[in-house]
Amino acid sequence: MTSFPRRDPVDDQLLTPENSALLVIDYQPTQINSIASMNHFQLINNIITTVRLAQLYKVPIVLSTVNVTSGRNKDTIPQLKSVLGDQPSIDRTSINAWQDEDFVKAVKATGRKKLVIAALWTEACLTFPSLDAMREGYDVYPVVDAVGGTSTIAHETALRRVEQAGAQLVSNAQLACEWQRDWNRGETVPGFVKILLDAGDFINLE
Repeated sequence: MTSFPRRDPVDDQLLTPENSALLVIDYQPTQINSIASMNHFQLINNIITTVRLAQLYKVPIVLSTVNVTSGRNKDTIPQLKSVLGDQPSIDRTSINAWQDEDFVKAVKATGRKKLVIAALWTEACLTFPSLDAMREGYDVYPVVDAVGGTSTIAHETALRRVEQAGAQLVSNAQLACEWQRDWNRGETVPGFVKILLDAGDFINLE
């Protein structure tokens, strides 16, 4: 049982904590309530799991909302905000986050070229920045079990579109295993197990 030496975590072709950033876009009440492709309870559990995994592996997070400052929309749902803590949030008016200067600056400031993305809706706020980021040379990884659309067909069609454009679809379990990679990295094993096995508890956070 001898693992090869760890690959360069920045240049690794797979996701590592050192080459990834997580983009969390528009997990707000209006968007959650309009999702028809997934049970809302499960959706909230799953995005919280995604965020907690990023926190465990110290992956930088870029959080964004739309139309909070204008008063047209409410902020990130409290269940998720309680997990994010003092994470700064970038508010926009653009549907496509990649057309907001502050958002793009924040992404570029991470220095990461592999973007793990979770956004509502799949057909708009996930698709548009994914396509734009890939055109600028980023690798994009939509978290399929933490996103949703206004219908099943809208969600599935959007995933097909970004995948055909080069996005690499991932799930939370796959993301956890890819960031962990080797059980010999023991400092993150307890958190890995707790997050994946206890994910259903997160929904109860105020």
